Amino acid sequence: MGRKRTIDREVLLDVAEGIVNRQGAAALTIDAVAKAAGITKGGVQYSFGTKDELINAMFERWGKGYTEQFQRIAGDDPDPLTAVRAHIEATRGSDFGSHAKAASLLAALLQTPEHLQSTQAWYRERLAGLDTSTEEGRRARVAFFAAEGIFALRFFRLMEIGEEEWTDVMIDIAAVVRPDS
Repeated sequence: MGRKRTIDREVLLDVAEGIVNRQGAAALTIDAVAKAAGITKGGVQYSFGTKDELINAMFERWGKGYTEQFQRIAGDDPDPLTAVRAHIEATRGSDFGSHAKAASLLAALLQTPEHLQSTQAWYRERLAGLDTSTEEGRRARVAFFAAEGIFALRFFRLMEIGEEEWTDVMIDIAAVVRPDS
């Protein structure tokens, strides 16, 4: 009797992210993941159940990495300005692969109302408590939107932005919310 074959969920998540990166969110199906991973469709369903659960797992994995990086910068209970600064720094400091994964996830998440709502809630939380009646708060809000804008332009391939330009722009954005500026 042969050894029971195990399916590595992390490998399947890598495969799913690769499909979205190369072919777009619409190409992400249980069948596509199975074919790309060289396993049966039932194997993917055993690991994740449904496409929504697969997307949730992709988002959770990315979110965990982002949260760890964010907390290293901001600490456990940052004030709203520190949270915006940490978000910008985490965005600036992430590698290209992490950004590509995040863009892929956003594209996949926005396909369903429940995923759109969770993404909207995440963004609301990022700006929660920011006092936009102050100059500092307004500058932080603009910097946050600028960081998200350049991220979207680059990783949804709406504009060709190389590594050097990305770094320069992110430094400029970070300067908008730097305490000493």
